[in-house]
Amino acid sequence: MSNALSNPVIESEEHRALRAAVAALAKRYGREYFATVVAEGRHTDELWQEAAKAGYLGVNLPEEYGGGGAGITELSLVLEELGAAGCPLLMLVVSPAICGTVIARFGTEEQKRTWLPGLADGSRKMAFGITEPDAGSNSHRITTTARKDGGDWVLNGRKIFVSGVDIADATLIVGRTEDARTGKLKPCLFIVPRETPGFGRSPVPMELAAPEKQFELTLDDVRLPADALVGEEDAGLLQLFAGLNPERIMTAAFALGMGRYALARAVDYARTRQVWKEPIGAHQALAHPLAQCHIELELAALMMRKAALLYDAGDDMAAGEAANMAKYAAAEAAVHTVDQAVHTLGGNGLTREYGLASLVTAARVARIAPVSREMILNFVSHQSLGLPKSY
Repeated sequence: MSNALSNPVIESEEHRALRAAVAALAKRYGREYFATVVAEGRHTDELWQEAAKAGYLGVNLPEEYGGGGAGITELSLVLEELGAAGCPLLMLVVSPAICGTVIARFGTEEQKRTWLPGLADGSRKMAFGITEPDAGSNSHRITTTARKDGGDWVLNGRKIFVSGVDIADATLIVGRTEDARTGKLKPCLFIVPRETPGFGRSPVPMELAAPEKQFELTLDDVRLPADALVGEEDAGLLQLFAGLNPERIMTAAFALGMGRYALARAVDYARTRQVWKEPIGAHQALAHPLAQCHIELELAALMMRKAALLYDAGDDMAAGEAANMAKYAAAEAAVHTVDQAVHTLGGNGLTREYGLASLVTAARVARIAPVSREMILNFVSHQSLGLPKSY
């Protein structure tokens, strides 16, 4: 299936080569490997390690700390191609994209030396904890607090829907500290190692067919050294969004890969499945909806590329708008495409053999996380259009 983004005018020779190399690796694993790992309750360790060895996991991290020296543009291509082959690595969104980016941009030299080489070569992983049971999408209502006690920090609070805590060496926790001047709480980021006393986790039972588990976290008087704080205490919001914009771009890549995988399965089926004289793909009632899905995926891919380029160029403000739009567009395109793919296959679309039914739930995630489509519409209506807030 043609992809306009593979045109050298739109995408560089290096990016096309990266796509091809990742696609070749992913094809050797594919959906069957992914489904087997899920069924056996394992993790995608083999694929993770091979992708790490090839340098794909840390392609966005600085060269001096073992990374590829490229950007979110390149990392998003890696995730998209893995997803298009049916075996996406969700921890790419969290470990190198959010945590690696935040530490690379704002961490101390010691934090960079401690974490970035391991994140780049895949030997270490980090999770990211921001969502809370009572705060939802309202980050201003985060109640996880951090207070100073001598030279230490003490954290208390709860987090929910944190991916991969069981396989992460540490979790980057968003807490709030009190501003001494105003008394107001401001966001700050802390590295919490997995076995820290008082740091508890319990799995959240999910209907998702994914290797990565979701967890609820409890922080009960979690005592951390002063150097657990990432970046400046007074620049918390800036540092937080430095991680959230890559998260949105990578979620778009995740959704795009899923949509491309579903579309490819549907197109292949429509070309070969014969009920009357012609393959079912000859009928416009099936052909046109698939063409529409292809258009929607291509449009979302262009917005994702724009967001990644803006972010890598250091334009955080413009990247914020584009990243939100890319995530919105890719999620909508993925949900529509998965639905149409299942419909194209009819009863076969719900069988385990064709591997599409599990994507119905998975595609929905991109509409909900890491920020709901409604909150993105709020952002665009307020920030882009200048309309008044309703809250």
